[in-house]
Amino acid sequence: MLSWIEAVTALRNERRAAVLVTVTAVRGHAPREAGAKMVIAKEEIFGTIGGGNLEMAAMERAREMLTQGESQPQDMSLRLNDKAPAKYGRQCCGGEVSLLLEPLPVPATVAIFGIGNVGMELARILSRHELELHLTDSRPEFLQSLAAMEPGVARVHAQVAVLGEQVLSCLPEGAHVLIMTHDHAEDFHLCDAALRHPGLGSIGLIGSKAKWARFRKNLAASGHGEAKIQQIQCPIGLAEVSGKQPAVIAVSVAAELLARINSSPKVHA
Repeated sequence: MLSWIEAVTALRNERRAAVLVTVTAVRGHAPREAGAKMVIAKEEIFGTIGGGNLEMAAMERAREMLTQGESQPQDMSLRLNDKAPAKYGRQCCGGEVSLLLEPLPVPATVAIFGIGNVGMELARILSRHELELHLTDSRPEFLQSLAAMEPGVARVHAQVAVLGEQVLSCLPEGAHVLIMTHDHAEDFHLCDAALRHPGLGSIGLIGSKAKWARFRKNLAASGHGEAKIQQIQCPIGLAEVSGKQPAVIAVSVAAELLARINSSPKVHA
């Protein structure tokens, strides 16, 4: 059986949401001490805060939070005596327990194809956010520069791929894709592959209106309908953040992307 801290890592790796339950205070007698923790997933639990009605009530609340996609922590208090309401049997320890229920959502996935000047600046910004960050380039020397990037909180997956479409096809449902390679032909093949992916969260393509006009025409010739093609955003970034310097473009694109991620429904299954 995994410990609660091992479970947090395993569930994140499996892209499964959970709720971390912590005993924050104990007054009188209780099955566990303050600081005891457990992790509650949709169908599993890891660790214990003492069993009985206390634990079952916490599990019920936690799974309601998972079903509803709650993102904010919640407090919960239960009295452990024979006069207190108890849906899952009496506990007569005599004390009172306070709990903190913290959602552990599935982090959003962002994939950047092309780690050139803008891609590198964008990677630096996004690495500071709780994300699964995939960085792909067909040029090994450009990915080597990632070693100089300061460690962040994102989980970074760097990969050299001559055919970025193969990486793109393996991205999970809801992933956000940003296409900004050094080669317009490579960009086009990635756009084509992105439109064939069944459930991406968003697709962004760096470039001018003229570039996008050519891509739209060629994507239509490749068999994509207009409604499908409209899923690609080009140009990308906030219009009110002007400037052509890579760092400015990266800030603009990151701000727009993070706003989209924060407004999207959370993955909670």
